[in-house]
Amino acid sequence: MGTSSGAPGGLRIAIVGPAFPYKGGGAHHTTELAHRLAAAGHDVVIESWRAQYPGFLYPGQQTISDPEGEPFPGTRRRLDWRRPDGWWRTGRGLRSYDLVVLAVLSPVQVPSYLGILAGLRRGARTVALCHNVLPHERKPYDEPLMKRLLRRVGGVLVHSDEQARLAEGLTERPVRVAEMPAHLPVAAAVAPGDVKVRRRLLFFGIVRPYKGLDVLLHALAKGPGDVGLTVAGEFWGGLDETRELIRSLDLASRVELRPGYVPAADVPGLFTAADALVLPYRTATASQNVWMAYEHGLPVIATDVGGFAGQVRDGVDGLICEPGDAASLADALGRFYAPGEPERLRSGVRPVDHAPVWAEYLDMLTGDALTGDALTGGAR
Repeated sequence: MGTSSGAPGGLRIAIVGPAFPYKGGGAHHTTELAHRLAAAGHDVVIESWRAQYPGFLYPGQQTISDPEGEPFPGTRRRLDWRRPDGWWRTGRGLRSYDLVVLAVLSPVQVPSYLGILAGLRRGARTVALCHNVLPHERKPYDEPLMKRLLRRVGGVLVHSDEQARLAEGLTERPVRVAEMPAHLPVAAAVAPGDVKVRRRLLFFGIVRPYKGLDVLLHALAKGPGDVGLTVAGEFWGGLDETRELIRSLDLASRVELRPGYVPAADVPGLFTAADALVLPYRTATASQNVWMAYEHGLPVIATDVGGFAGQVRDGVDGLICEPGDAASLADALGRFYAPGEPERLRSGVRPVDHAPVWAEYLDMLTGDALTGDALTGGAR
């Protein structure tokens, strides 16, 4: 078994969730969390999957050939969606661990996590680390599944006050909030002196209805007529509908679609070619995209959902507008492109020092606030 070599007094911690070479923010976060916990002196293992999601739910390419970061050496891939008996065995194999962290990205994971919990010893310390308590686009079974899971774990860690309220409505277990620190790869930032206004905006990442690309397109049609938009990311459905909307709004000459996963090597060029990153989300939990934009010296135009208003300083390093409101977003685009504003907002952008954020995050995850008693090293 490859794990970190924990220092005396450190904990034995198992993280269950996606990890490299799977792509996406969940895999990045799990892997980076393992590295950070190991660096803090804990003995860490990741229990991951032979496939990140069942094929019928995500038929696309789930892995990438070159992990966009350093894989964690103590990563095992024994979990299989088709083998529920293996879930219980995985839990049984983790009985000697001080803390088991379940990385929750979707209710689809709940049956396997319940199987793992059934295999653990009675009284095991467990935390549901919820990237999303409930999906942005919900199905009738989502809430019952999440309620069952959150009532079985010792505590719940979320990344925003809104998500905490959701979790508190599903469980009486302790629910705590910790800001999600940066975990996505960052390439060389844009040179500080590069302030050329390019009259182009960027929409970046997986395209799903809750992210409001349609609202942005309507706003673009209402806003400054010489501003272009690049849309770069995987479409989880709706690509043909998006193309038709672009045609109907007469935006074909102004909008570039780059559907598909964006390798880390291509990210700097996308950010360099834009004046601002636009996050027109209808709903949100926590997003790494604001931090990525700031690392590349780019202001952010975002809606007032999730944690965006806490990340973006309105009028200093970006603008905040109303969600689901094309007129409000169009007004924000007009304000952004007022003479001198792109340069002024870019000058206010500062990369964030995430070392203190990570330190608080690890303290919250491993401390006593989530599961009751203070954790100490050694098996029980």
